[in-house]
Amino acid sequence: MPELDVSAFGKNDIRGIFGENVTPEIFTYAGKGYVKYVCEKTGREPKDLWFSVTYDARLHSVELKKALINGVTSVGANVIELGLAPTPLGYFSEVKKFETEDRTLEVEGALIVTASHNPKEYNGLKMTFHRHSFNSQDIKEVAAIASEEYANPKRSYYMPGEVIQYNIIADYIETQLNNFPRFGEGLKVVVDSANATAGLVAPELYKELGCEVIELYSEPDGNFPNHHPNPSDEKTLDDIKAKIKETGADFGIAFDGDADRVGIVDDQGYSIPGDQLLLIFALDVLKDFKNRGDKPKIVSEVKCSQILFDTINANGGEAIMWKTGHGYIKTKMKEEKAILAGEMSGHIFFKDRYYGFDDAIYAGCRFIEIAAKAKRENPKFKVSELLASLPQAFTTRELRYPCKNELKKTILTDLGEIINKNPDMFGSKIKDIITLDGLRIVFDGGFAMIRQSNTEPVFTARFEAKDEKTANSYQEAMVKELDALTEKYSKESQKV
Repeated sequence: MPELDVSAFGKNDIRGIFGENVTPEIFTYAGKGYVKYVCEKTGREPKDLWFSVTYDARLHSVELKKALINGVTSVGANVIELGLAPTPLGYFSEVKKFETEDRTLEVEGALIVTASHNPKEYNGLKMTFHRHSFNSQDIKEVAAIASEEYANPKRSYYMPGEVIQYNIIADYIETQLNNFPRFGEGLKVVVDSANATAGLVAPELYKELGCEVIELYSEPDGNFPNHHPNPSDEKTLDDIKAKIKETGADFGIAFDGDADRVGIVDDQGYSIPGDQLLLIFALDVLKDFKNRGDKPKIVSEVKCSQILFDTINANGGEAIMWKTGHGYIKTKMKEEKAILAGEMSGHIFFKDRYYGFDDAIYAGCRFIEIAAKAKRENPKFKVSELLASLPQAFTTRELRYPCKNELKKTILTDLGEIINKNPDMFGSKIKDIITLDGLRIVFDGGFAMIRQSNTEPVFTARFEAKDEKTANSYQEAMVKELDALTEKYSKESQKV
């Protein structure tokens, strides 16, 4: 019996290398599986369902998009094709009504062809249903239905679904201009779109807000010729830092490949880590809630600084630690009715004055708002002052330790056993070990954190302490054990 390769069906989305485990055929069956999954959940017929489809700038995205739409319509469902656009505009399609000449349409979910921040050879698919991003269980169900369709092909009895085109970018910009006044006047902002989809939206929007915008790499190009589209990778920020210095800009905004991750670089060329950025947003949001006597919830992930959680709690909020991954965070945010959430990677989720999905372009608007407000109060204000006002500790940049996907779980389990047997290996007393997502080893005034990446063959790790020397010693101790375990399993595989 033939089998569909579902190795790219992961924890938060479908993601893999084009031509290997991501192909047009797989996307056709993913489309079929997705529609039948929604039909099972709703009890509705495919002919009554509409879904939005959008795609990123990768060289193979158009081909995959066509295959995906073919799969969706082949089982009778209908598509509103939004074209080349940022991922948040796919999410935005779920909260709007589409007015056509003879009817008003609403979508049941969004299908977004993208590999986000991954290198150009990657591609993937993000799926939502009723404003809910798919988690690992949802994706498993779609994979199972797709596999069944592939293994037991039947003559389709469905009338092919309808496809209509719609330009959502104009609607999105108009919505944001209605959300925000023209407060950006007097701010000079460098915007690096990384030759990805943000360039279709962000520079124009920020100009309309009154900012003087200096554009970098706004033209979409799936080769990503200037740098990798990942603002959480420090090497990709060299150009924006240089342009800020050259022009005397107030700050810079950088985007990843599908504009759901944001990076902010201050006037001194410092790239603000995701937890510090979230804390800036949180403190701004909490002022209004504190005045009303409310105690809103704010969600973040296990890699974030302890300062983030403690400072939110100290300023009238309730900080909640959760698993890494945009799907996990959005689900937890809804469960807790949180007003804000964020990750180290630059995913920021605003429910306060917005819809609750991760939208880097909108996050840029909110940061412009904060800077503009501060500059009105003090014309000499510098964005770097926001960082200086936060509680301080030394936190390392994210360590990305290569590890084959099939070895991650085994090595992480072994590492946990080593730490339990040798609790003094870090040179500090362990207060707690949190296993919510990987291992977070908590010390007095710091932590050592390691977890499996959901999208790449790496571990991600981070270390925090009261001083740089201690934080680095935590990192050295963990890397030493990882090196030994990697060597051990490498030798074992060579014997086989």
